[in-house]
Amino acid sequence: MAAQSRVAAVTGANKGIGLAIVRQLALQYPKSPLKSGPFLIYLTARSEERGAEAVKTLESDQQLKDAKVLVKDGGDTTIKFYALDISQTKSIQDFSTFLKKEHPDGLDVIINNAGITLDNTLETLHTNYYGTLEATRDLLPLLREGGRMVNVSSMSGKLNKYSEEIRNAFLQAAQTDVPAVTALMEKFKSAVSEGKEKEAGFPSAAYAVSKAGETAFTKVIAMEEAKRNRGVLVNACCPGYVKTDMTRGGGAKTPDEGAQTPVMLALHDIGGKTGGFWQSEKEIEW
Repeated sequence: MAAQSRVAAVTGANKGIGLAIVRQLALQYPKSPLKSGPFLIYLTARSEERGAEAVKTLESDQQLKDAKVLVKDGGDTTIKFYALDISQTKSIQDFSTFLKKEHPDGLDVIINNAGITLDNTLETLHTNYYGTLEATRDLLPLLREGGRMVNVSSMSGKLNKYSEEIRNAFLQAAQTDVPAVTALMEKFKSAVSEGKEKEAGFPSAAYAVSKAGETAFTKVIAMEEAKRNRGVLVNACCPGYVKTDMTRGGGAKTPDEGAQTPVMLALHDIGGKTGGFWQSEKEIEW
């Protein structure tokens, strides 16, 4: 019998941590428990041009060449670009339809890394919370039994910056359902529009709140998915403080170091854990 071919998709992957995640998936696949037949990775990004450029960068990447992991160097992995903008419903649906058609047997790994940091509260929430939620909802059913979904969240979404009331509301919502989490995002939105987020118990950074929401809905969706008994593991993680455009060059970790936790959650044995929040390759308190 032919070895099972494997398929992964990584969103927001044309630079920074996303690009490093694709590189590390290719490097680590040969020695991972997922290793089987050929491995296809979809590198997605909003811009056709930047996405194609990213694939070229990886095809000429010295580390990948030396490790002989790409098909053109005699390895298992092929990297393909697909245009995806998670802030657009139609774009998510097009990608989902394409994957269903191309891979009727399903995918093995989905890593939601796409995200933005802007001063504009509505846009930040629209992409980081609502966009990632929609991508998670649409792509999760495409995972085959035993598949992995990883949402790249952030330490900025940790709950120690909130009033006790909002902190408890987040913890409660993460054990309830997605509408309960969304209601907290809406509450933040209206507090911001009145200039009263501090009084309402929120930090003022929309990025942080959007990431707390992402971690919360990931926990809810992991709980719902566990009831389907498909062995699909759904986790959120923080890559750490990584030097990227998003941190404007600040940061203690390289993108490749930041990619380690998401890639571990995607490829390696994590003892069947789901619904966790991980950093530095271990589960931590949210």
